[in-house]
Amino acid sequence: MGQRRFRPLAMLHVHAIAVVLLLLLSSLSPTSEFSLGTTFGSWFNGAAPPPSAPSPALTQSQSGGGGEEYTALQALKAAISDDPRGALSSWQGPNVCAYKGVYCSAPPPGAAAAGAVVAGIDLNHASLKGTLPGALSLLAHLTFIHLNSNRLAGAVPDTLGDLQYLTELDLSNNLFSGPFPASTLLIPSLVYLDLRFNGFSGELPAEVFAKNLDAVFLNNNQFEGEIPETLWSSPATVITLANNHLTGPVPTSYSYGGAGGRLREVLFLNNKLTGCVPEALGFLPCIQVLDLSNNLLSGHLPSTLSCLSGIEVLNIAHNQLTGELPELVCDLRRITNLSVSFNFFSGISQDCDRLAGRSVFDFAGNCVPGRGMQRPQPECDGAPGDAGLSCLRIPGTRPVACAEAAVSFGVGATFGGSLPFGISGGGGAGVTVTVP
Repeated sequence: MGQRRFRPLAMLHVHAIAVVLLLLLSSLSPTSEFSLGTTFGSWFNGAAPPPSAPSPALTQSQSGGGGEEYTALQALKAAISDDPRGALSSWQGPNVCAYKGVYCSAPPPGAAAAGAVVAGIDLNHASLKGTLPGALSLLAHLTFIHLNSNRLAGAVPDTLGDLQYLTELDLSNNLFSGPFPASTLLIPSLVYLDLRFNGFSGELPAEVFAKNLDAVFLNNNQFEGEIPETLWSSPATVITLANNHLTGPVPTSYSYGGAGGRLREVLFLNNKLTGCVPEALGFLPCIQVLDLSNNLLSGHLPSTLSCLSGIEVLNIAHNQLTGELPELVCDLRRITNLSVSFNFFSGISQDCDRLAGRSVFDFAGNCVPGRGMQRPQPECDGAPGDAGLSCLRIPGTRPVACAEAAVSFGVGATFGGSLPFGISGGGGAGVTVTVP
C-alpha cells in the first residue's frame, strides 16, 4: 500500500507535450526564438516574466533610420586608418546599437523616428588615426560626440552644423587643423565645445562668444589675432584661451547681462596680450579663477580687482606690471593662490605679507626694496613704461565703487549711487561697461 502507483496515462501526456515542443523548436525562425524564450520563462517559473526590451536590430529597422545610421558609422570606420586598440572591432553588421562606444536611446521629443536611435558616440582615448567623414551628419539624433585623445586630423566637417540635437562636442587632444570650425557655430543645441590641444589657427570668430555655450575650451591651439569684444557677452561659466598666439588687449567692453552673471573661470595665460589689466575685470561677480599670466601686460593693477569677492585663484605672474600692488587685492577673503611674481611691482602692503606667510602669495622676481628673491636693480631701473596714462593708477585706500554701485545683474539692470569707471546706467535690457 505504501508503493507509488504507476500512471501510464499521465506519462503519455507528458511525452506528447515534449514531442510537440520539439516540433516547434525545429520549425522556429531566429526571431521567433525570442518569443519562445519568453513563454518558457512563464512556464518554468510559474509567473509571467517582466517585459523584455525589443532587439536593437529590430528597433533600428522599424525606426526607418537604421540604414542611415549604419551608413554613417561605417563611413566613420572607413575613415580610420589605424585602430591599435581594436576600438571599432565590434562595428560589424546592422545592429549599430551593439557597437562598442555607440549609445542608443529613445528618440528626442518631437523626432520623427520610432524606436531606439543612435544618441551618442564615445571613443575617448582610443588612439584612433584618421579623419572625420561628412556622413556623420546622417546620425540625425546625436546628442554627444566624445572623441578626445585620438589622432584624428584634417578639418572638422561642415556637415556637423546639421546635428540639431547635439549638445556636447569634444574633439580635444587630436591633430585637427585649419581655421576655427565654423560648423560648430551652426549647431543649434550645442552647450559644450571642447577644441583644446589641436592645431586650429587663424582668428577667433566673434560668434563663438555670442553663442549660448556653457563651456568653451579653446586652449593649446594656434589661434592668433585679437580676442573679440564679444568675449564678455558669453553666457559661459568656463572660457579657456590659454597657450595660443593671441595678441592685443584684454577686451574692455563688459555687459552685465552676459558673462558677468555666470563666468567662473577664464584663462588667458601664455599668449601675447598687451595693454593694461582692464578695470572691468573687477565686475565679474562669480569669477573664481582668473589667470592672466605669461603675457605682456603692463601698467598698474586696478583696485577694482578687490571687488572679486569669490575669487580663489588670481595669477598675473610673468607680465610687465608696475607700481604698488593694491592693498585691497590682498584682502580678498577666499583667495588661495595669488601670484604676482616676475613683474616690476615696487611695493606691497602688510596684508600681502600676511598672505605670503601662509604660502598663498608669490611675489618673487619683482622690484620690492629690502625683500628677497627680487630682480637685480639694473633690471628694475629698466622697467617698461606704463601703457599710457590709462594704466597709471594710484592704489586706493578704501573699498572701491563695487560696493557702492549696488548693481543688480540681469535683464533690466539697475544701479544705485554714482557709477564709476565709465559705467552708463539706464533702465534698458542691459548695461555695457567700457573702461580702460
